[in-house]
Amino acid sequence: MLDRLQIIKQRFDEISDLIIQPDVIADQKRYVQLNKEYKDLKALSEKRDEYVNLMGNIEEANEIISDGSDAEMVEMAKMQLEEAKERLPLLEEEIKFMLIPKDPEDAKNVMVEVRAGTGGDEASIFAGDLYRMYTKYCEAKGWRTSVVDLNEGTSGGFKEIIFEVTGEDVYGTLKFEAGVHRVQRVPQTETQGRIHTSAATVMVLPEAEEFDVQVDMNDVRIDFFCSSGPGGQSVNTTKSAVRLTHIPTGLVAQCQDEKSQHKNKDKAMQVLRSRLYEMELAKKQEEDAKKRSSQVSSGDRSAKIRTYNYPQGRVTDHRIGLTLYDLDGVMNGGIQKLIDELQLVNNTEKLKEASEVI
Repeated sequence: MLDRLQIIKQRFDEISDLIIQPDVIADQKRYVQLNKEYKDLKALSEKRDEYVNLMGNIEEANEIISDGSDAEMVEMAKMQLEEAKERLPLLEEEIKFMLIPKDPEDAKNVMVEVRAGTGGDEASIFAGDLYRMYTKYCEAKGWRTSVVDLNEGTSGGFKEIIFEVTGEDVYGTLKFEAGVHRVQRVPQTETQGRIHTSAATVMVLPEAEEFDVQVDMNDVRIDFFCSSGPGGQSVNTTKSAVRLTHIPTGLVAQCQDEKSQHKNKDKAMQVLRSRLYEMELAKKQEEDAKKRSSQVSSGDRSAKIRTYNYPQGRVTDHRIGLTLYDLDGVMNGGIQKLIDELQLVNNTEKLKEASEVI
């Protein structure tokens, strides 16, 4: 372990020198990438320093105990040794998790698509509740959200809403939210007071940069139309909304949130690139899934991943069998506990795989 940590320390020192070089600062793309690597390696470098100090303390304490000439020093050394030996396995476990190779997609911003599924008007209302849950969570994380496109439900909520999330490690945090979310409650539209089950599908697409996906504009049909609904009321007489159709795949992306046709086209292009990128990523995840049966794979968008039960005030994540009796907190953006547990299970699986390879 110390050999691997030493290599990381050397790389950290190298990057520390690089990010203050004028030519690196001038190359914005490289500077951003190196800064990200610097942050990741800084945490590991600090753990490495703690590990080296701990091993030094153990060695020093053993020498004092072996010498045995000073009874008071021996007593202090025994206490130091006990503390160090207690901390060592915990620190080694922390370092093992930190050494798991990160998914390069994890640092990306995302496009989140929430669509009403089975359940009619109630499904649209639930899709609206999920959108509110995610925006509150993002706000608490200091991330920025921006609506790209929406289609309102007839009784509230959304038949579909697409929004962008920008921040740090967004995809790595939100990717396990992809799948079918079910709700069990008495619908606002139900007069008999019976509990219904409705559903909404969440897709989390890593936002693709231009260099990730090359789109030939000859393959894209561009349609302009009038915006409608909130945000579009003042411009519904001008064709500011944009719809892009990628002819080879049949994928469609549109944006009507901005008043500028040019801005809408740029946003729609972002969505189209992200969908094309996600198609390739889904293929890769499917191949990976064949190699291992991960409980928390973010690839299967048809899997029922979570149930929100209102009569009993509980939320259950079916992939890891976790139930929280804090429905109000979760629906108000308190999903960190669920995300932490999903990431822990995923990292444990990766750690097990790495051990088997070794």
